Amino acid sequence: MLRYISVFIFLLVVQISFSQEEEELPSLEEINNQLDNPLSQFWSLIFQENLVSNSGDAVNGSHNSNVFNFQPSLPVPVGKSHMLLVRPVFPFITSPEFDENGDKTGTDSGFGDMQVFSLFGPDKKDGVVWAVGLTFAFPTASSDYLGSGKYQMGPAAMLLSMGEKWVLGTIVQHWTSIGGDSFREDVTKTELQYIIRKKIPGKAMTIGMGPTISMNWEAEEGNQLTVPIGLGITKTVKWGKMPFKLRVEPQYSIIKPDNYGSLWNLRIQIAPILRNPFLNNN
Repeated sequence: MLRYISVFIFLLVVQISFSQEEEELPSLEEINNQLDNPLSQFWSLIFQENLVSNSGDAVNGSHNSNVFNFQPSLPVPVGKSHMLLVRPVFPFITSPEFDENGDKTGTDSGFGDMQVFSLFGPDKKDGVVWAVGLTFAFPTASSDYLGSGKYQMGPAAMLLSMGEKWVLGTIVQHWTSIGGDSFREDVTKTELQYIIRKKIPGKAMTIGMGPTISMNWEAEEGNQLTVPIGLGITKTVKWGKMPFKLRVEPQYSIIKPDNYGSLWNLRIQIAPILRNPFLNNN
C-alpha cells in the first residue's frame, strides 16, 4: 500500500509542476512513436507492475507473486548527435515462501536488487537505431530471499528498426557476478527483450509485444530458460497538460523452468512524460 501512496503523491507533484508550463509538446502520436526508442528525446518516469502466476514441480499448486518497478528513463544528449541513457530500476517484490515439501509457508515483501542499465548511441528518431552500454546489479534486497547477494555487471546492447508502420528489435543485457556474499551462489544470466509493435495511425497507439527471454546459465538443465510471448496495447494520452504512456500486456511462458517459474504475467505500465531539459523537443 505504501508504494501506491508514494506513486500517487509523486505523480501529483509532477502534474502540478508541469501544468504551470505554457510551452506545448508535440502531438501525442509523435511522442508515442519516439518513446519506442529508449534513447528518446523525452524523459519518462516508468512505473511497471508485474502480476505473475508461478508453478513448477518443486511446489504444490500455483502461486502468485508481484514485482513493482520504478524505472525512470532520462536520456541526455552527448555532443550534437549522440544520446546517453542511464536508467536505474528500483524493484519492490512480493513473493511466496515454501518449505522443503513445496508447501507455501508465507510471503516475503521488500526491496529487490537494484539495477542500472546504460546505453550510448546516435540520436535518431527513425530507421535503424542502435546503442551499446553496460548493465549493473547491486545487492540491495531487504532479505536474502528477494535478491542474489551479489554485485553484477556486464554488456548491454540495443538494435531497433523504427519504421513507418512497425517497430522491431531487441535489447540484450548480460550479468556476471563480480563480488558480494561469498556464501551465495554465483550469478551468470542473460535477458533478451524482443520488440514487435504495429503502429495504429492517428491513434497514438501500438499493438504488439515486448516480452523478455531470460537464461540462467548457473541453473541445472531444464531450469535455465524462460521464453514468454505476449500481446498488448500501448497508448499515449493526456491528463491535464501532461502526457502519459499507458501499456497493458498479458504474457504467457511457452518455456519455463521445470522446478518453479512464471507461467503467466500481466504487465501494466504508467509513464508520465516530461520534456528533456537539455533539448528543445518542438
